[in-house]
Amino acid sequence: MPPLEEGDFLYMPNTDRPPGITNAQAMLQITDAIFASFPEVVSVKGKIGRADTATDPAPMTMIETTIQLQRDRSQWRQVPERRFFGLWQGSRPITLEELTDGYELPGGMRVPGINDALVIPGLYGSLTRGAMPIRTRIDMLATGFRTPVGIKLMGEDLSVLDQLAGQVRTILQGDPELAARTRDISLEPATGGRYVDIRPDREALARHGLSMAEVQEVISTALGGRTLTMSVEGRSRYSVSLRFPRELRDSPRKFSTILLRTAQGGQIPLAQIAEIVERDGPPMIRSENARLSSWLYVTPDPGDVVGYVNQARALIDAELDLPTGYSVVWAGTYEQVVEANQRLAVAVPLTLLVIVVILLLHLRSLLKTALIFGALSFSVLGAVWMVFFLGYDISVAVWVGVIALLGLDAETSLVMMHYQDEAIERARKEGRLATDADLRHAVYLGAVQRIRPKMMTVITTIVGLLPLMFADGAGADTMRRLAAPMIGGLITSTVMELILLPAAYYLIQRRLLPPSAAAADGDWRSKEGAGSAQGAS
Repeated sequence: MPPLEEGDFLYMPNTDRPPGITNAQAMLQITDAIFASFPEVVSVKGKIGRADTATDPAPMTMIETTIQLQRDRSQWRQVPERRFFGLWQGSRPITLEELTDGYELPGGMRVPGINDALVIPGLYGSLTRGAMPIRTRIDMLATGFRTPVGIKLMGEDLSVLDQLAGQVRTILQGDPELAARTRDISLEPATGGRYVDIRPDREALARHGLSMAEVQEVISTALGGRTLTMSVEGRSRYSVSLRFPRELRDSPRKFSTILLRTAQGGQIPLAQIAEIVERDGPPMIRSENARLSSWLYVTPDPGDVVGYVNQARALIDAELDLPTGYSVVWAGTYEQVVEANQRLAVAVPLTLLVIVVILLLHLRSLLKTALIFGALSFSVLGAVWMVFFLGYDISVAVWVGVIALLGLDAETSLVMMHYQDEAIERARKEGRLATDADLRHAVYLGAVQRIRPKMMTVITTIVGLLPLMFADGAGADTMRRLAAPMIGGLITSTVMELILLPAAYYLIQRRLLPPSAAAADGDWRSKEGAGSAQGAS
């Protein structure tokens, strides 16, 4: 489905290595300033690191920035546009794609977009048209990935997984065809985090009469803080915490001097009863099915995501040498495309089968059913032309429009055949179906009676769908893809139903005439030709 326009963007890039607090704040301020420099942006709110909640396990390598856009599109930058086949010079607001990727003015000058400005060393991740807050959160809940394509490397050693992730990114970026179709590839580093371990010496604790709980309480209070009281200001409540100032706890050397009171009443520094060690480690540990994993986020160009994944998977399988016990799993929102295709592979044939069964039960003729089914294929042809002309990709919304078109066209074609059957039956009862010319006249009368109802149906349906084609705002892209195949199919079905269907129906009914009727019609034509020749002489 095309992305639902929510009016905001959610930018979630990754850094190649975990930054320090100071560098993280500076990077966040830089990205916020870049977003705020665009006139279409109203406000920018960025976050880096993990919030104090178990439901947001975000490492220091991930930035989350919510960008609120101007709701009134008339205040966006305007782009010159030729309208009415180039006869009138007008203007329009820039689109979301032009805001993110830039655009060109008629003179050839290119105006950069947000992604052109977000070129920051060590920061990976681009802003796409579908990067909406609600959609991204739902995709992350459903698949775990915020990009259309995700790669999971699973194994037992985080350092090996980190190396494999780098190799996968190099392979994808090294292929010219895939690199041309890839906007961005970012990974979550499995290593690179910095940790400080405080390892108490139990023998030293026993000599000084200290317990493990006392040591942990002092360290927790000095570094993490302890809530002493609660400040109440109106309806707001704020906790008042006590801990060491930053200048006494910003390095292991400084907080190694934390004093602990012994059982004898003396004071000893933390360094005498504990070992303080700095070490490297993972910034965040991911596991799935009891196996460690490292993730890569891939953002391909809009289009055939399934074909992109199949091509990338074949390349990775051919060039990546996986150690024993390690595997590659492809995931992301592209899985929803695969599932939708599987459902449509059942829904579309089932719809056609239901239409065929209903037609057979009503017409009791395989020949007439095949004729109406041919009319449906002509409608689908018009739908495909319209979708191709508008540059839309085949999506679930397009298929829903095609299914609705098939039902409507089957109904109108069936009514057309019903009118022609009635006209032929009426002529047969009145004795006016003796020759081929009588059959043509009866089919003609039946088709003429359907011109006005058919045109009213087509015109009212198209007029009702046109507002969807020119709609703007949330859900407009989906509505346009629903309406486009119906409009195109109705146009071609009108030609088929009013011109081709009566002619084909006449050829079918002509075979059912007795041989004497065809012979009489031939004699009638020869007599008419002879009479015309005598008149001419």
